[in-house]
Amino acid sequence: MHRTHTCGELNITSVGLDVTLCGWVQKTRDLGAMTFVDIRDRYGITQLAFDTDDDADLRAQARNLGREFVIKVSGKVIERASKNLKIPTGEIEIKVSRLEVLNTAKLPPFLIEDETDGGDDLRMRYRYLDLRRNPVRNNLVLRHKMAQAVRRYLDEKGFLEVETPVLIKSTPEGARDFVVPSRMNPGEFYALPQSPQTFKQLLMVSGFDRYFQIVKCFRDEDLRADRQPEFTQIDCEMAFVEQEDVLEVFEGLIRYLFKEIKDLDLPSLPRMSYADAMRLYGSDKPDTRFGMSFVELNDLVKGQGFPVFDNAELVIGINAPGCASYTRKQLDALTDFVKRPQIGATGLIYLRYNEDGSLKSSVDKFYGPDQLAAWANAFGAQPGDLILLMAGVEEKVQKQLSELRLEMGNQLGLRDKNKFSALWVVDFPLLEWDEETARYHAMHHPFTSPKPEDIPLLDSKPGKVRANAYDMVINGTEVGGGSIRIFQRELQSLMFKHLGFSEEEAQRQFGFLLDAFTYGAPPHGGLAFGFDRLVSIFAGLDTIRDVIAFPKNNSGRDVMIDSPSKIAQEQLDELQLRLK
Repeated sequence: MHRTHTCGELNITSVGLDVTLCGWVQKTRDLGAMTFVDIRDRYGITQLAFDTDDDADLRAQARNLGREFVIKVSGKVIERASKNLKIPTGEIEIKVSRLEVLNTAKLPPFLIEDETDGGDDLRMRYRYLDLRRNPVRNNLVLRHKMAQAVRRYLDEKGFLEVETPVLIKSTPEGARDFVVPSRMNPGEFYALPQSPQTFKQLLMVSGFDRYFQIVKCFRDEDLRADRQPEFTQIDCEMAFVEQEDVLEVFEGLIRYLFKEIKDLDLPSLPRMSYADAMRLYGSDKPDTRFGMSFVELNDLVKGQGFPVFDNAELVIGINAPGCASYTRKQLDALTDFVKRPQIGATGLIYLRYNEDGSLKSSVDKFYGPDQLAAWANAFGAQPGDLILLMAGVEEKVQKQLSELRLEMGNQLGLRDKNKFSALWVVDFPLLEWDEETARYHAMHHPFTSPKPEDIPLLDSKPGKVRANAYDMVINGTEVGGGSIRIFQRELQSLMFKHLGFSEEEAQRQFGFLLDAFTYGAPPHGGLAFGFDRLVSIFAGLDTIRDVIAFPKNNSGRDVMIDSPSKIAQEQLDELQLRLK
């Protein structure tokens, strides 16, 4: 071994040891009679001391070290005269007797320090340098610890880790596939898996009653802060279970992770129906760290000659506590916020409940004091509160007010990254109507089981059918979702029919699964956690990029290796592909 110790493990008990360290030069300080060098590896930083009186040549060598030089030093551990108690090694230093430069380095394009001067694009281009910084490295250490904890928990629960194929068959449901041409089968293509869904169901048919996999998945979809074209799932499936069994096991996993990783005792997760989540928060992934749940005012506001309310399908609002003092400029800014194209609202109505008990609204022309008092009473408002109202088509206005609620949560400091609120959202609709294709699509995927009591509605009221589906939500982010699966061929065929598949199409696309169901498929269900999202929540980050070693940017590009890229004509010819 080049080294006897790492740069983070020596302390006051190590004084007197002869040691050899290897690492990167963090910085040098020339103080006249002495030269000090900080050497860094992934474990920490240790100060090196070079004394002219002992070896002038060695000190001259130290003076010529540049940032990020890779060095090897040997010497004796001594007690520091000027201690730095902020770091584990801050009470000692190495009195160096030998220095070897293993490799020189160019000056990095940004500071490799906790607070760097490098922007996102520059850091992504030189990601291998960015990974040397403590915050990014610590995120990957956290990711490793969480992965190991997941494996421990699931192993103790009898789960087997099984790898499933990466080159699979493209399917028409879900997001767009990444496709891979086959040289040996010209004109035919593999797809990269969006999920191991059908394979894990086949494992249940095979008798592997408890499966999991920490697995790479791929979706060719538009990107945002919590999406990447390739991402990692904790993928799980169980046989001979009902919904409650699945929720119990994986609620246990999340509570185990919070205890193991953050030493937090997460309380039992409450359950909320999809219908209640939309009614109270306008979102199927509500952030329950704070209140401000929706209140419907249809009965109180309609019929008073105010066309915005009279013509609306739904009038709803939130109560922002302590915000009655908002200035006109602040209220205009909130109106501009909801009018942004991403939100699409036409306006915002407000009611101030002033500290003196008076009420002032932006629609005083249409509503008198008694009516405004009834509004305040409906919200349980107190003097000093601000009520914000929106109106429109139910589905749209719920989503618009949801965005405003989150914005108010941000402005009031209620979305604390160190506070965690988790819940299950259950009883999702089985199907959702798509205007573009003029047909129903599976809200989760076509293998989700309907509630048995709702199966008769498939023919008459398909939009009313509820699914045996569930999502886990933490701090307003969906971190995992799953369902009880269909396991009878007849019901799965019926589901395909309602999704617009002909019998021939269903057999061609999913015949292998339908056939497997005829060989004794057990009842089964499971879920998948978005591992990148989960780690980012534990790390207190808004983006998943910094918990992935080599992420893509918002355009789906790896700017470090310049990918995706064009390929040689010879490769295209081998694959019998022709570009337009």
